[in-house]
Amino acid sequence: MGMSVTEPGESGEGGSAAGLRWAGLRWEAPDPVAYQAAVQPGAPACVDLATGERLTYEALHRRIDRCAAWLIRCLDVQPGQGAGGRRVAWLGRNGIDQLTMAFACVRAGAVFVPLNWRLTVPELAGLAADATPSLLIHGDGFAATAQGVVETVRATVPGLRLVDAESVRSAQEGGEPVTGLPPRDAGAPSIIIYTSGTSGQPKGAIHTEQTAFFTATNFALLNRVDHRSVFLCDMPLFHVIGIVTICRTTLLQGGTLLLSPGFDPVLTLERMSDPALGVTHYMCVPQMAQTLRQQPGYDPAKLSRLVFFGTGGAPNPPALVRRFVEDGVPMADGYGSSEGGTVLGMPVGDLPRIAAKAGSAGLPPASVRLRLVDDAGDDVADGEVGEILVRGPNVSPGYWNRPADADAEGWFRTGDTARRDGDGFYYIVDRKKDMFISGGENVYPAEVEAVLLELDTVAEACVIGIADPQWGEVGCAFVVPRAGCPVTEQEVIDHCRSRLARFKTPKRIVIADELPRTASGKLRKNLLREQYRSETAL
Repeated sequence: MGMSVTEPGESGEGGSAAGLRWAGLRWEAPDPVAYQAAVQPGAPACVDLATGERLTYEALHRRIDRCAAWLIRCLDVQPGQGAGGRRVAWLGRNGIDQLTMAFACVRAGAVFVPLNWRLTVPELAGLAADATPSLLIHGDGFAATAQGVVETVRATVPGLRLVDAESVRSAQEGGEPVTGLPPRDAGAPSIIIYTSGTSGQPKGAIHTEQTAFFTATNFALLNRVDHRSVFLCDMPLFHVIGIVTICRTTLLQGGTLLLSPGFDPVLTLERMSDPALGVTHYMCVPQMAQTLRQQPGYDPAKLSRLVFFGTGGAPNPPALVRRFVEDGVPMADGYGSSEGGTVLGMPVGDLPRIAAKAGSAGLPPASVRLRLVDDAGDDVADGEVGEILVRGPNVSPGYWNRPADADAEGWFRTGDTARRDGDGFYYIVDRKKDMFISGGENVYPAEVEAVLLELDTVAEACVIGIADPQWGEVGCAFVVPRAGCPVTEQEVIDHCRSRLARFKTPKRIVIADELPRTASGKLRKNLLREQYRSETAL
């Protein structure tokens, strides 16, 4: 975890000049696992809750080394050279194997690309065509999907190799660690997190070891993560909250990471309540928190070890926050994004203040700067709503294969709106554009509308988010049939299910004669939102 001196303006691996630099200093990528293996080799690093496998920091460090050596051999890298930023995609549920590969990519000089296993083959193929990975590694249960992706992109990504995770693990056994690799520039791309853009096209937010490091330190500062912490991770590792915010923070601080294959309300509550596991930290979306509270086994007394029970991904209703706080559970909302990592958080441990500020996403950590601006780009006063602009060493340098979205001064426009109170606490108001959040997953209407318009029977389509008691919001699709071509609700739903992940598929279909438009022909979605504000998908 050192620095090397370079001339001002000199770029690192892959020609990146985005690393953290002061007066010509360039960061080399920090390696938190190697550090913890040196200072506390026997301390528990991670537990795979699906398999029961447990690794100390020394064991995890050696596993990562062997995995990096396997990558170097598999990518046919010349001795003494790194992987040159070649992409390694992963399709599978949370587990130690995926965690190991993510850190091995850092050591080998590759870029880790975790893929959302909830997506369909056509959706995943689009991501693969954009990232052009050299390897696609799949976990248990995803062989057919991964094979479908490889076959779909054979013409555009001809060198893509398919490998199953078990083969990777077997190939590492008894292998020697890699030596003599060049240092990794902390400003070079390290992880690509895909999130759909408002145009409906997928965008890969780039994270470097610099942005990952500062996201982790920001989260640790806000939420009291240290070497005594035990963090239960249900959040998927294909989201920044999983692979960076939770995993990097816990391992950077020397805590213990419990990797779950996914959220199960009964199992999750049992794990949070189990004194043998000793969970101190947990993060989820508000809908998951509400589900946990509704379980028959919910007992606040059994959650007394919790230091932090955080929510994000969608605004947490103030009433839910207050109910948990009244139970003595340290509920705290926060705010972040694929591009910005950790941006806001509540003062963990101060339950009276959290209750008084229920509905707030909190305060920015020390290294993050925020602005709220109006449409003209001018700062708004406290109490007024403005778009969130964020700047700091935690912010992504841009999107893969796309121009950077930050302005010349480094301010990233989030597209979200918020207001700030007189004490400096921020309250998320809405998305500036049309995106809505269903079960913690971003849904962009333009992508769904494009799929609807694939139907020969559909002339026009419009999608908005409507309230749903289980998922927070779900899609409501308005379709105008072509003249003389009747269309049924089931036909529309079946088509969407064949082309989209289930969380993107509209739960309500409205067959309309026409859609409201402006004089220039633009859809007036605001009118539909007003009309269906009190509607639900039920």
